[in-house]
Amino acid sequence: MSDDKRSVSPGDGSLEKDDSLEKGDSLEKGEVPHVVAGKEFHFDVHDLDMVQRRLKQRHIQMIAIAGTIGTGLFLGSGAALATAGPLGALIAYMLVGSVAYATLCSIGEMTTWAPISGTFPHFATRWVDPALGFAVGWNYFYTNAITIPTEVSAATVLLTFWDENTNHAAIYIAVICVAICAINVFGVRWFGESEFIFAIIKLSLIIALLLSGLIIDLGGGPDHDRIGFRYWKHPGAVNRAGLVSNINTDRFLAWLSVLVQASFSYQGVELVAIAASETENPRRNVAKAVRRVFWRICIFYVLGILMIGMLVAYDDADLLKSTGTAAQSPFVIAINRAGVKVFPHIINACIFTSAFSSGNSFLFCSSRILYGLALRGQAPRYLTYCTKKGLPLAAIATAGAFTFLAFMSVSSGAATVFNWFVNLTTTGGFFSWFSINLTYSRFRSGMLAQGIDPKSNSYHNRFQPWLSYWGMFWTVTFILVNGYKVFFEWSTTTFLTSYINIPIFLGLYLLYKIPKRPKFWKASEMDFYTGIPTVEETDTPPAPPRNFLERVAEAVF
Repeated sequence: MSDDKRSVSPGDGSLEKDDSLEKGDSLEKGEVPHVVAGKEFHFDVHDLDMVQRRLKQRHIQMIAIAGTIGTGLFLGSGAALATAGPLGALIAYMLVGSVAYATLCSIGEMTTWAPISGTFPHFATRWVDPALGFAVGWNYFYTNAITIPTEVSAATVLLTFWDENTNHAAIYIAVICVAICAINVFGVRWFGESEFIFAIIKLSLIIALLLSGLIIDLGGGPDHDRIGFRYWKHPGAVNRAGLVSNINTDRFLAWLSVLVQASFSYQGVELVAIAASETENPRRNVAKAVRRVFWRICIFYVLGILMIGMLVAYDDADLLKSTGTAAQSPFVIAINRAGVKVFPHIINACIFTSAFSSGNSFLFCSSRILYGLALRGQAPRYLTYCTKKGLPLAAIATAGAFTFLAFMSVSSGAATVFNWFVNLTTTGGFFSWFSINLTYSRFRSGMLAQGIDPKSNSYHNRFQPWLSYWGMFWTVTFILVNGYKVFFEWSTTTFLTSYINIPIFLGLYLLYKIPKRPKFWKASEMDFYTGIPTVEETDTPPAPPRNFLERVAEAVF
């Protein structure tokens, strides 16, 4: 990375003001006491940070548009429909979508201010408490690292749509693991190109499904059956959980269950911010990507859930089958019923690429978070090793080792433990979202306290800080209600997998807080400059489009 014009050499461990700035000087539209953090906090690591900006605008925009679309939407949406009914699932996906959007807006503002390695765990270290940064960083790493074999296992199950021989599962897992690791080892450009292709496939699939679903619903299928909102009337718009006798309370409990299921579909929205340190013109491209996410959530998630609620009844027998393949997708169920036979094979192939893409992305995220922790002295220093082309090879190898946990799903005994790991990841994601929103609220307070206008940033959302408050409230709620069913039908295993992440996160926090005793940053003491490159260093003025195709590309990407 280029030399840092905004950074100031750290002091002896204390907080200082930059002597080069007099009290009357102005920076970023305000009277700014230029705070410099001490060396012990490892904020100024631009000489160690060797990653290079090789992701292009089209890569990061397509990752933002389709990066989180995967098995959670294509397959998990069926479980949400069966649990809460079409209206309950729709409201749940809209609510969780608003929390995901709030979280991305929060991390988007911080990332466009500081497009550096380490992303939100480092932001928590820098603007809240180093112990929180340590806890959220390691929490995010292990939840993402565990999710990689989950996606590998899901991709393997999807192949059983064509090959039902379970003896071949280990072979498929080995091939998928090697392929995912190879893409990441070849470099960030390979990762960007692969995700660009996968994003096009996923977008083509979801658009085709929405259009096909609308045609079938209006009676345009081979059977010419006009469905409309038939299934909203019978069996109904909201299902029951079967936990209490009161109908309204039971329906509410069913809706609570779907909140956690829906969140799995949205996890990974922060990939755009994590990739910022390796993206060309990061401030402009990340700001552009975040602004488009709202429409992505409305079109792909909300319309997708609305469509499946119109096509399939929540008590459909095929919807209740858990095959792990396209056969359980509500879109496939509806298309089969309409008499279209070849489409399910195409859908299964596309969903397979989505599972592969998700595993690929989670390996990228976990390795970069691990690399960022190592840069700041919160992980072993050997993990900072980079190749001459800026590839954090040691971090990728460490995170990549987790892919082979997918072999546990082959053994019936190990599969139980593997499923425990899977259940841990959802709650871990909620802790990450909460930390992002909490960090943003402190980040904004620090900027205002030091006379920095938040609107001077490359990206600013006018609804802040209310979005961050909304995100914090609901993520805490999600964590608490994650395993609520266990209090109606007790299961020790379910209770542990639902709530054990709470003591794990607190344990990580205390593991750093007790021996090192870092303090909670006051707004006036936050460092907004050390080790952060200026806009001039990271972004070049956009070149105007020269012809029609370039104008189209500018509008799309």
